[in-house]
Amino acid sequence: MNLGTYLARSARYWPSQEALICGNRSWTYAQLDAAANSMASALVGRGLRPGDAVGSLAWNRGELVEVEFALYKAGLVRAPINARLGRGEIAHILRYAPIRVLIFDGAHREDALAAIDAAGTGCLPVELDPAPDTARPITSYADLLAEGGATPVAVEVGEADPCVLNFTSGSTGALKAAVQTFGNRLANMRKLLMSDESRPGPGTRYLACGPITHATGMGLLAGVFGGSTTHILPAWSAQAFLDAVEKERITTTFLVPAMLNMVLAQPGAVERDLSSLTSVRIGGAPVSPQRLRDAVALFGHVVAQGYGLGETTSVVAAMTSQDIARGVTDDPELLQSCGRAAYDTEIRVVDEAGHELGPREVGEVIVRGPDCVREYWQDPGLSAETFRDGWVHTGDLAWMREDGFLFLVDRKKDMIISGGFNIYCTEVEAALYEHPAVREVCVVGIPDEKWGEAVKAVVAVHEGSALTEAELIEFCAERLDRLKKPRSVDFTDELPHNRNGKIDRKAVREPFWADATRRVN
Repeated sequence: MNLGTYLARSARYWPSQEALICGNRSWTYAQLDAAANSMASALVGRGLRPGDAVGSLAWNRGELVEVEFALYKAGLVRAPINARLGRGEIAHILRYAPIRVLIFDGAHREDALAAIDAAGTGCLPVELDPAPDTARPITSYADLLAEGGATPVAVEVGEADPCVLNFTSGSTGALKAAVQTFGNRLANMRKLLMSDESRPGPGTRYLACGPITHATGMGLLAGVFGGSTTHILPAWSAQAFLDAVEKERITTTFLVPAMLNMVLAQPGAVERDLSSLTSVRIGGAPVSPQRLRDAVALFGHVVAQGYGLGETTSVVAAMTSQDIARGVTDDPELLQSCGRAAYDTEIRVVDEAGHELGPREVGEVIVRGPDCVREYWQDPGLSAETFRDGWVHTGDLAWMREDGFLFLVDRKKDMIISGGFNIYCTEVEAALYEHPAVREVCVVGIPDEKWGEAVKAVVAVHEGSALTEAELIEFCAERLDRLKKPRSVDFTDELPHNRNGKIDRKAVREPFWADATRRVN
């Protein structure tokens, strides 16, 4: 098999149609295919073979899409590196993964070169924006591209061969990489093409708002197969998002909840013409029912939601726009759900012994399907813990409704145990988000001599708000069991976010436990 053939197919079907737009540059399908062929043949000419990896370390730009499809064509492994990582972490990845070439932009030149030197692996540095006065000879991306030929490249690989090393953000410990195979990526493409809401076509204009090396770019293969046009934001801002949707008549996009919060808080958002949107998918972290209502109020009944993780390659549960519309009008409980099993995915909720639980019983979510990963790169111990008997053990706690809708309640490690009772942070956060003054919130457990842990809310409010701790606690007391309401509230200008744009619960929690003699997980 070769996933690059799907780009070649679209270049044959729609050669002059715009495939990709980023900043002031655009690529037709014919141009994107030609560039991918050139880069693929250049890498093969440099001696790279299936199993070898090419890393990328850059902010959003169109060349990263050229590289992705070049690697598909050449049968090579893609190793996207989060552009916010430090030198030590980059060096760790270069030592850990079989990266033969590292492609980076000018903003990451010093970090990339220092990491290559520290790793000592002989990785070839390739710079997208070569500096003319550099004292070190570095291959430019343009020169490497010129080494390739125009002959189409399609190296055969197996479905079980590694395709992408998907590195975690590292927020829970050392970086690890889920090994997504070519078969996993093919299954992801098929899943998106089978969805009525996400199926791309020649009229689809997708806006990629976040890093295309991660979740935001997961649908590129399906988009190319369907003949859609992908617009890439070089840098995220709510203003840039609204401008792009309005100017480019964007039809579909993907937002993480932090991005959604910024768009909803952007002055004048309700006055913008967003009528071209037919699908706004939200994922990457839990989103509160109130934020879903707010999103529907802004975008209309085009808001959908998904749940997935790097270990599953793509979405495993989905809430359609019809589901969310029903939640807004008739079934409010539904807005707390992340959806039902998507396409050919199987989902179960199990107890500690692995036995499937009944409706509304809380347990761990396990999933399986053709897009689910089977191992972490060179980590048999963690692989055996996470991937068991064909199932991915997610570490997420949830319950399932009688009609198959899944309701996430927390990560196992984030659950608060107070006086012997389990309290789920996301449930408390959902209640807090209902207050109109709350912009963002993070709930954590803090040490408590009497109860073991107490519920603490750290809140960022909208500008000009005079909300008090007592008012917010009372607000929650009207909506939650008395055991679940926050015992205390801290206000902050901004909450910390990790490298993937999610609220960093670990960073919020850490100061409260710094002097504790015992940590509760």
